[in-house]
Amino acid sequence: MFLVTVLAVFLAGIFAILLAHKYKRTHSKYMRNIPGKEPNIFLGNLWDFAGSTDKFLKTICSYLDTYGPITTLFDGPFSVVILTAEEKFIEYILSSTKMIDKSDQYNYFHGWLGTGLLTSTGAKWRKRRKMLTPSFHFSILENFVDIFDRQGDIFVKELEREAGKPSFDIYPYVTRCTLDIICEAAMGISINSQKQGSPEYTSAVKTVCSIIIDRSFSPLSPSVYPFTLNHYNEKKALKVLHTHTDEVIDRRIRETQSQTSQNAPNDESDLGVKKRLAFLDLLLKSTLDGQPLSRTDIREEVDTFMFEGHDTTSSAIAFAIYSLAMNPEVQRKALEEQKELFGDLKNAKPVIADLQNMKYMDLVIKECLRLYPSVPWFARKVPEDFEWEGTLYPKGLNIVIVAFASQRSAKYFPDPLKFIPERFENIDGKNPYTYIPFSAGPRNCIGQKFAILEMKSTVSKVLRNFELSPATPTHELKLAPEIILVSKNGVRLSLKKRK
Repeated sequence: MFLVTVLAVFLAGIFAILLAHKYKRTHSKYMRNIPGKEPNIFLGNLWDFAGSTDKFLKTICSYLDTYGPITTLFDGPFSVVILTAEEKFIEYILSSTKMIDKSDQYNYFHGWLGTGLLTSTGAKWRKRRKMLTPSFHFSILENFVDIFDRQGDIFVKELEREAGKPSFDIYPYVTRCTLDIICEAAMGISINSQKQGSPEYTSAVKTVCSIIIDRSFSPLSPSVYPFTLNHYNEKKALKVLHTHTDEVIDRRIRETQSQTSQNAPNDESDLGVKKRLAFLDLLLKSTLDGQPLSRTDIREEVDTFMFEGHDTTSSAIAFAIYSLAMNPEVQRKALEEQKELFGDLKNAKPVIADLQNMKYMDLVIKECLRLYPSVPWFARKVPEDFEWEGTLYPKGLNIVIVAFASQRSAKYFPDPLKFIPERFENIDGKNPYTYIPFSAGPRNCIGQKFAILEMKSTVSKVLRNFELSPATPTHELKLAPEIILVSKNGVRLSLKKRK
């Protein structure tokens, strides 16, 4: 009798869930016209994302292809987000001065990045953005070009070990190079990861990113997360990341105090103009509301800049080199430009004017970021109800903007899967919100000019020293959105030293 009662209660509970679910789907005043896949009563649509992360992009793109450029995705039996690859809707969201809050999924970054520029909202974000914008002024960025070039020379030397092989994975080499660049630019230190191998820091970053994407597609309640293995692994990785940052900040503070005690010059005009200062140095000199930044404030921004300036450029540089290897005519045109600029390819020492004059390389970089955006999607949280084209969207809704899908849409880019840099020669009349590798609007990427200069410098350095060819056997990328776009099976190609 007891078992019968338990079974009856269980079935009644399921029936109640079904009725509540159906009522919510058919009677809600919100999003009534938005198509989408019917959710499972327990998991929503999350069952479609079970398995390896390399299926996530395909699944999301299939939703958009099947149900339209604005569609629903149930990340639980009742919880829903909006996926979009529609240019006008994207423009409406990203250009808004009200819709600047990041989605709930960005909360998973708080253990690592706190509420720095990437994850902060409201007044805090506005103050941080205003404070940090001068740090990316042209007069400061031009002083980092010698770091790009010097680390690029080491990168080339490391790649020479792979020259002549039918196939090798270039991604580990790229990520060590960009780590050395960002550590020197952001924190003023040299960790020599290219020569000494990837430090524990790199592994910790990969661990945290993997956990964040797992949590984003997990049906588990956040209240259960502290009891999982992922929580334990995240804590271990965060200890590595924060210890590394804290040690660097401490060392930099001691050096600054030592210089002050010796009456070293401290001219404000030195901020990246008379001498190069690392991003950390600029933070130590900055004030907010008339007060120096707290230790927590400084660590948040250094960690944020390290993440956004390391993994994103690693992805972009690796895919750009791969794209040149796979497109010999594009590679030929890019090489001709290098010859016109420098003549002596191997011994060239580009200054910022040379990087700016790499017009065709600029097109190559743009096309690479179109096909392989380093951040394949990003999201906003709706601050208040709004109506768009007759549909009402509720406060608190998370809207996911799938740049990967919109930038590969034939509606906006003819022959979207072909690598055609020339498509960016004439973009008059094209809606800028169809191409958003650095996001757009008020919360666009503050470091995009830094990233483009670094990419141009590094990719052109490789091109001047090596002939790039496809891997043997042919290598097909397995793209996965592990926060940053990566290839699960590596980025394989072949190199031959230029004579």
